[in-house]
Amino acid sequence: MKSLNLLLIQENLVWENPVANRARFTNIIEKENKNADIIVLPETFTTGFPVDPSPYAETMDGETILWMKKTAHKTGAVITGSMLMKKDGNYYNTLVWMTPEGEMKSYDKRHVFTMGGEHEKIKPGNKKLTVEIKGWKIRPLICYDLRFPVWCKNSYNQEVFEYDVLLFTANWPSVRAYPWNNLLVARAIENQSYVIGVNRVGKDGLGNKYSGDTQVVDAKGNVITRAETDKSVVIKSSISMDELVRFREKFDVGRDWDKFKFL
Repeated sequence: MKSLNLLLIQENLVWENPVANRARFTNIIEKENKNADIIVLPETFTTGFPVDPSPYAETMDGETILWMKKTAHKTGAVITGSMLMKKDGNYYNTLVWMTPEGEMKSYDKRHVFTMGGEHEKIKPGNKKLTVEIKGWKIRPLICYDLRFPVWCKNSYNQEVFEYDVLLFTANWPSVRAYPWNNLLVARAIENQSYVIGVNRVGKDGLGNKYSGDTQVVDAKGNVITRAETDKSVVIKSSISMDELVRFREKFDVGRDWDKFKFL
């Protein structure tokens, strides 16, 4: 089975400046991309977090969506990350999954960060998303979702796992780096899946600091690769389906998982 090539961009964000951020990521991708299947950007990669969405929220035919379509087509890779979106009169923190063919899917952040005031402006989503690429099933989630294991939970039916990769795009402050690092490992172990976490670095306009700690974790809980802390870094990594299948067959915890449905 095919491996999946990842390009994970741990970068500082220009506060409340979509034009500058798109230009910054364009330069990085043009320089670093060679044969990536997926390019992952941080949460709210056009603005930083949290900001008042009203001046910056875009629509599904806005500038950033057009930029993502162009970038995915040019690179031949899926590009994903979250941004502020306006839909049906409401604001959302929306992850966009854009394919090289221009096919787009999206996920609205379920767990908005009330302690940071996100709930005052951003409406939570209520639907999960599973996407497929090269035979891999991927479940993309956003930042604070990491703390909620029921929402992250994998399932196992008729010897088939619901997903193979759990992907988090984040603006996770450095003051809480310990939970970030440990919960990524926990989610990998309990769901028998790879886990990818892409976080920003730098300081935002509110004075919050971000250390990054972007990483890839295998289903055993081993950190395959981790970005250097507090640095703008591009991780180029590959994950193996063969290794995942071998581990699941050897230690098939899935068959003993509790069966429940999230309401």
